[in-house]
Amino acid sequence: MNKNVATEFSYAVPVEGTDARALLSPAAVHPKSLLDLPSGEARESLLAVHGILRAVLPPGKLEIYEAGGGSTSFLPLSVLDRAHVTVVDIDEDQIRNNDYAQQTILGDIQRHRFERETFDLVICYNVIEHLPDVEAALLRFCEALKQGGLILIGAPNPKSLSGVVTKYSPHWFHVWFYRHVRGDKNAGLPGQAPFPTFFHPLVSLPRLEAFARAHGLQLIYRREYESPRFPEMRTRKPVLAALLDGFAVLANLLLPGKADVRRGDYHVILRKR
Repeated sequence: MNKNVATEFSYAVPVEGTDARALLSPAAVHPKSLLDLPSGEARESLLAVHGILRAVLPPGKLEIYEAGGGSTSFLPLSVLDRAHVTVVDIDEDQIRNNDYAQQTILGDIQRHRFERETFDLVICYNVIEHLPDVEAALLRFCEALKQGGLILIGAPNPKSLSGVVTKYSPHWFHVWFYRHVRGDKNAGLPGQAPFPTFFHPLVSLPRLEAFARAHGLQLIYRREYESPRFPEMRTRKPVLAALLDGFAVLANLLLPGKADVRRGDYHVILRKR
């Protein structure tokens, strides 16, 4: 399995809560962002991330910074329930639609600075691929993070099939794909995905890991997983999905090792030493 979890956390990745929430309906336990994911590797990885956050974050009130959080949170509800969440986003519509943060700031996460060691957790989910200067944003995250605090990053893999298509196709094609393949009629409207993509070099996992090592961050979770677009297409557009799966199988034969071009996204959790 394409996963790297530090040994001391390998026991702490429950896919379902063991507290009273486990007896409730899924909507009362998990955020909508997780419930909207089709069954598959993306959901499995996000559930593992939730288990690590529940196990590793300190007890009591939490200070959380969602960088580019906008209107959607990918955090477990049990963490959100005991957190003061600050969201910084450059999009006025995303800020206006936010309904979970205690503080919202219209600003640029590449430049916005907080006091040092303010947050227990910084989350940047489906955002760094849209930044011209990822290094500046990451440095701001490290500065604002408490000792022992966590950074959660969710991002696309630039070397995957979906990453290459996204990087080298025009934005209008991304909007068309969201509307006609994914069925999102609001795609491309103000405040709605997809957003313009830059793919700064630090979005690639090897360079992101090198940055982490150079800045005193310990990697405690890493997983590349099949993009949720593939299971979505297998349900909505089975013929197109079959063609893409066939192409992916051929492409994988040409790649070294056990690489899979369908692994279009990744989760990384870093801890400040």
